[in-house]
Amino acid sequence: MPYSRIKTLIRDPYAIYARHVLRLRPLDPLRPEADPRLRGVVLHEIMEGFVRDRAATRDDLLRIADQVLADRVAWPLARAIWRSRIEKAADAFLAFSVGTGGDPALLEKKGAARLDGLEFTLTGKPDRIDRLTDGRLLVIDYKTGDPPSKAEQEHFDKQLLLAAAMAERGAFPGLDPGEVARVAYVGVKADFKLVENALQAGEVDAVWDKFATLIARYLRATQGYTARRAMKTVKDPSDFDHLSRFGEWDMTAKAVPEVLE
Repeated sequence: MPYSRIKTLIRDPYAIYARHVLRLRPLDPLRPEADPRLRGVVLHEIMEGFVRDRAATRDDLLRIADQVLADRVAWPLARAIWRSRIEKAADAFLAFSVGTGGDPALLEKKGAARLDGLEFTLTGKPDRIDRLTDGRLLVIDYKTGDPPSKAEQEHFDKQLLLAAAMAERGAFPGLDPGEVARVAYVGVKADFKLVENALQAGEVDAVWDKFATLIARYLRATQGYTARRAMKTVKDPSDFDHLSRFGEWDMTAKAVPEVLE
């Protein structure tokens, strides 16, 4: 399972059951749209192209953005809006990119780590991992929206902390394992936002151990997958609200286990 899905496992377990056990997928829209998923794909292509050129400038960033937007985004209005956001964030992003205290060591490469004693493999493709001057690592993720707070990372948004655990375990080909000094969410939007989390000794191992406990629990036959267990807001939609018959029940209803035969 990709580590990007672990937040869903924590917040909306039933969605994981529907997708990974029942193997259901939401239908694609009848008309393609410039949706958040496409915006994320476009942003990651722009950032990867920029970071690969170590001597790239602000003009290079905008040139790469123009190329990717022209290739990927068929809607002129969306191209103009997304380009404007990148242009407004460009100076702050460049300052962050050259000021990490290291050099990019891994860009968009998939890795995998198996949980000892469990039939479970965690996968992930970090946006960027820098090797710092002291040999430690910095794990970076780009966001088109608001990055999660440190509290949200601790309880729900485990993606970068799990990526850090994988990096320390040598899960990414081409990247020698090393201690992760910090993780950083970079919000590349009009109001650039950076959320960095300096990791304490033993924190990454603790995250991995808690994750193993979580997965072991869901591998038990008696463990249910509760719908909308801990959504960020009660108005947040789930792809599988219809399947779970949400609306026939609400968040005040008590979850009742059912045996499936």
